[in-house]
Amino acid sequence: MARYKDEQCRICRREGQKLFLKGSRCYTDKCSISRRNYAPGQNGQKKKKLSEYGTQLREKQKTKSFYGVGEKQFRKYFEMASNKKGITGDNLLQILESRLDNVVYRLGFAASRAQARMLVTHGHFDVNGKKVNIPSYLVKAGDVISVREIKKDSPIIKENVEVNASRPVPAWLEKEAEKLSGKVVSLASREDVDLPVEEHLIVELYSK
Repeated sequence: MARYKDEQCRICRREGQKLFLKGSRCYTDKCSISRRNYAPGQNGQKKKKLSEYGTQLREKQKTKSFYGVGEKQFRKYFEMASNKKGITGDNLLQILESRLDNVVYRLGFAASRAQARMLVTHGHFDVNGKKVNIPSYLVKAGDVISVREIKKDSPIIKENVEVNASRPVPAWLEKEAEKLSGKVVSLASREDVDLPVEEHLIVELYSK
């Protein structure tokens, strides 16, 4: 799947808010949006009034950036959400939160979702005792995610666990820091998602 490979801080500046794509850097004065809070490019400082479609599109793009998902996969998740019982927007966020790379990030084993995706791809994690190296793997209630035994001495894992020790873990997850593992107590509800996303705009966009 194609990935955005340009400067990630440009994404935050384009959306006009912090998306926390670079981990701890986003909490420091080095954060680009703190220094240049306007869109990138020659005409970035000119204020533009978005149309209804433009507002919906930006919300979709922002959400894709949050979770590091491409257009094809994002549309697939929307179709899955539409076919499930319940509110489509809530279902969409629940599916996105259920991605293995997001769960690894939420448990504090990675500094960002991008780093979590890299760690999963490199085989650092087990799900229910079996190695899973697919970042888009969707976890289920009751699944146990753990750092593989041979990876527990990894400097990057140790650093992340130490730095993120005080980071709150969502209520739908249960973390055992000493064992470097976590359990999916239940799937995320809308109340569990703390990202500034207006999912109804995405539903309206795809429903046209």
